[in-house]
Amino acid sequence: MRLGTWLPWLALGLAGPAGAEPPRELDPIVVSASRGETVLLDTPASVDRVEGRDMRARRMRVNLSEGLGAVPGLQIQNRQNYAQDLQVSMRGFGARSTFGVRGVRLYVDGIPATMPDGQGQTSSIDIDSVDRVEVLRGPFSALYGNSSGGVIQVFTEAGRDPPMAQASAAAGSYGTYRYGAKASGRRGSLDYLLDATRFTTDGYRDHGAARKNLGNARLGLSLGEDSDLSLVVNHVDLRAQDPLGLTRRQYDDDPRASAPQAEAYDTRKSVRQTQGGLQYRRRITADDEFSAMLYFGQRRTEQFLSVPPQVQIDQPLQAGGVIDLKRDYGGADLRWTAHRRLAGRAVTVTAGLAYDAMVEQRKGYENFVDGPAGRELGVKGAPRRDETNRVWNVDPYLQASWRFAERWTAEAGLRYSTVRFRSDDHYETAGNGDDSGDARYRKPLPVAALRYTPTPRTSLYVSYGRGFETPTLNEISYRPGGLPGLNFGLRPATSASLEAGVKQELGGGLLTAAVFHTRTEDEIVTDANENGRATFRNAGRTRRDGLELAWSGELGRDWRAALAFAWLNARYRDDVCGPGPCGPDAIRAGNRIPGIARQSAYAELAWEPPEGWRAGVEARYFGKVYVDDANSDAAPGYFVAALNAGYLWRLGRWELNAFARVDNLFDRKYAGSVIVNEDNGRYFEPAPGRNWSAGLSVAYGF
Repeated sequence: MRLGTWLPWLALGLAGPAGAEPPRELDPIVVSASRGETVLLDTPASVDRVEGRDMRARRMRVNLSEGLGAVPGLQIQNRQNYAQDLQVSMRGFGARSTFGVRGVRLYVDGIPATMPDGQGQTSSIDIDSVDRVEVLRGPFSALYGNSSGGVIQVFTEAGRDPPMAQASAAAGSYGTYRYGAKASGRRGSLDYLLDATRFTTDGYRDHGAARKNLGNARLGLSLGEDSDLSLVVNHVDLRAQDPLGLTRRQYDDDPRASAPQAEAYDTRKSVRQTQGGLQYRRRITADDEFSAMLYFGQRRTEQFLSVPPQVQIDQPLQAGGVIDLKRDYGGADLRWTAHRRLAGRAVTVTAGLAYDAMVEQRKGYENFVDGPAGRELGVKGAPRRDETNRVWNVDPYLQASWRFAERWTAEAGLRYSTVRFRSDDHYETAGNGDDSGDARYRKPLPVAALRYTPTPRTSLYVSYGRGFETPTLNEISYRPGGLPGLNFGLRPATSASLEAGVKQELGGGLLTAAVFHTRTEDEIVTDANENGRATFRNAGRTRRDGLELAWSGELGRDWRAALAFAWLNARYRDDVCGPGPCGPDAIRAGNRIPGIARQSAYAELAWEPPEGWRAGVEARYFGKVYVDDANSDAAPGYFVAALNAGYLWRLGRWELNAFARVDNLFDRKYAGSVIVNEDNGRYFEPAPGRNWSAGLSVAYGF
């Protein structure tokens, strides 16, 4: 049966029989997915809002992955490797990323945590100060520009009365500790929030220790009834060992082990990043509003890889085993929103211009030194690379929402994205010439949606959008086959997505269901990943078909529940054999796209009275994940469960909140993530067995 046939009947069935007693009216949930505050029920897109208090409830508060399990279509995995960040994909976009976040755009308080080339990081997100997280999937994410297979937006808490000071501490398995301090409040027209955390761990795996210091500050200033200004400043200092991936045999023998190369080369990574942003909003008239955002940041990264010395000696084009990056980045977003009437009906129009720029100083060094005592590995040696890379984008955008009938609303938008790359090579030697070059990518990105509300508690919609994804600087850094120069022949991937969905207030919560179909041309995939040199290629056409279901809300007094299920069939549509004849590693039409689970499910039940004892249970299922384009091996599917308990005590101005939890309750052995197309066969990144954590926070209200 076609979607258009059964979807209206499904919505009417969920609405309940005619004449039945109407359910309790829910407080409206507001989201910012369409670049303006709208009620979630009225948003014609798949978007979820997760409250900061729920992300912190009886959890360690270290990784963004801890509290987003109830978002269908979002696969966010902890690699147990803080040198490589979380593995994040949405509807299959971003699954190929070997480090950082790719294919999914990240924002913190409106400031991009994704660079203009599409590469992002989650290490600077401070869970202790999160007010809410919004996750947008599907066609409407194209309104955010390049590399937006989905969007994750994090918003920091604003200071409130009465002022509050809080201290917290938590500990867990494998020598894991977190300490935090937070102060917030409001005085007159000024509100503030200051937060600092320190995280240390010995790591589940050998050579997996990490240390992260994180500071976050937000100041808000009311400039009168019609305008306000906010300042956000963030700093992160991270040092982490890299245990590398394991082969199938190594994973089966000892999942806690690191790869032998990790110890031999002391593979590790350090990151220092500081960024700040200003946001200004002003209501010009009752129907017009202007907003501006400016931001600037600096990021310094040094990473030691396990590239064998002989590879560097034999290949003059090899960039070495030490990566040294310094990035300066910044940008602006200017926006005007107007509320008008068309044919006697309300219409809202938003016009804006986004500009982002990054200048990168990239250097490479050998990871060995030959001295009188012999060869020393895991140290910075002779230079092998020196270049200045620049990336910028200019994206004007326009979108409108028109309620043209009592129950019908049409929405449309267009973003014209231009992304420019420029590389200036300063390292020229015999056998390694000038590798300078540039590339420019342009694409109009249209979206449109139609929404119908048969009842005040039911919303049906269909949406369509076109997106594109340029290669990142890391993906064009090397040409296949060891050839010199940057891989500017790599084309951007373009996609077309169609989605239909229904949202229904049901019981004490909101039920959402969506089906989608996405076709992509020139999908960017990993060509090879060997000796620290990852190359990429275009892989023809792909297809993603999927279904997402979710419900979250209150079951009764003090009881809360969340359920989510996602099914995704992501496959290649073309044979791709590379420059030579097809071999066993070729991509075959019909192969599954690696790094993606076909099914995933999540369930949570929590008992949370205002004070006293609290408890919860969580369960997660994740299907089999193929490790390479040839589908030659896979990480098996798994089911894990967690139990948690806590106690909340209030006495006067004091509040004490304690928790304890056990994850992987049944001590399952499984790979939490995979490294796609790793040429040495080190695909597997094991997850911990049964592990515990406990913590206490103490707050005082002035």
